[in-house]
Amino acid sequence: MEVYKRWIRRNKDFVRQLDSIANNLTWFLPDEFAESEIGPEAVSSLVGMISTVNEYIIETSPTEVHTRCAESSFIPLSLCLTLLKDLETSIEVVAEQIYGEKNKWNLIAITEAVKVCIRLVIFRKTGYKMLLVGGETENGENDSDSFSLQKTKRQLGKPTGNEESGITKTLHAQNSGNLEDRAISALSSFGKKATMQHPQAIMEPPSKLVERPNLWTFLSEKGVPGGFFVTGEILFIIRPLVYVLLMRKYGTRSWFPWCVSLAVDLIGNSILSVTLMSQHSGKNQQLQFSDSEKDELKRRRMLWALYLMRDPLFTKYTRQKLESTQRLVQPIPILGFVAEKIIEILIGVQTRYTYISGS
Repeated sequence: MEVYKRWIRRNKDFVRQLDSIANNLTWFLPDEFAESEIGPEAVSSLVGMISTVNEYIIETSPTEVHTRCAESSFIPLSLCLTLLKDLETSIEVVAEQIYGEKNKWNLIAITEAVKVCIRLVIFRKTGYKMLLVGGETENGENDSDSFSLQKTKRQLGKPTGNEESGITKTLHAQNSGNLEDRAISALSSFGKKATMQHPQAIMEPPSKLVERPNLWTFLSEKGVPGGFFVTGEILFIIRPLVYVLLMRKYGTRSWFPWCVSLAVDLIGNSILSVTLMSQHSGKNQQLQFSDSEKDELKRRRMLWALYLMRDPLFTKYTRQKLESTQRLVQPIPILGFVAEKIIEILIGVQTRYTYISGS
């Protein structure tokens, strides 16, 4: 393994180009193989995992690996969350094939429940800081339970907005790569914990643990704005689970799950926005929002566009508008062809909850 690591680091430019080519080749799977939805997902995930391992080796020096291992005795929760998010589309596909369209919501609900639990633990362990990208991105340099590979994604030249839009998840090669970029790091980090058993590692002083406030202490220090903040953040965390449970009960044709989910989103974001405005007006000095947290609020508002892709609004309104647009531009050379393909992708994307979940 050490030989492989040294080779990867010496030939990092070649490895990155090779990984990029491999991801692009997943677009050209044989028709017989691509007929199965599980097949392309599995191939894209495997390629993404290999790419992530290689990039992790390139970007992580032995010193950084040791430091990260010393800070955490287990896989970071943010990586567990990313690993689960990477599997959720496969879970949905398998559940639909085994249990059918109606009963697949049982497994999806279990998946969302686990994600809620992980996010709540991350929220607690980070000292009640706002979850960036749903808890997958580190909020604060000292948060040992968070792990982010934003630098990795930028250097790989892959899209980093798949969390912002479920639509891009149809692009199997790019999507699975981005998710696996963070997910496979869990396995890599876990495997490298053996370095802590080395005598030299034992001799090094343990990392200083940062004490995190409990909920009562946090609310006592932050006052009313802190209470609003916690409420808004919890609403953001539980919203996907509420939506899935209602979909499981009422079905995709009912407006009730759609309206309740939107209401939870609007209420939670409004609470956080009011807290932010009180900071700008000088009324709130206890709770301060960082630039990354302000950007996170904007990202969450952008996710509201996904409601256009969710039933019953999609079936009764959005799809009709897309098809009328396609008929309008169809006579135009090139543009008509491009519009047809884009609309075809959007209609296909809409059939999967995980593509448009925004969670």
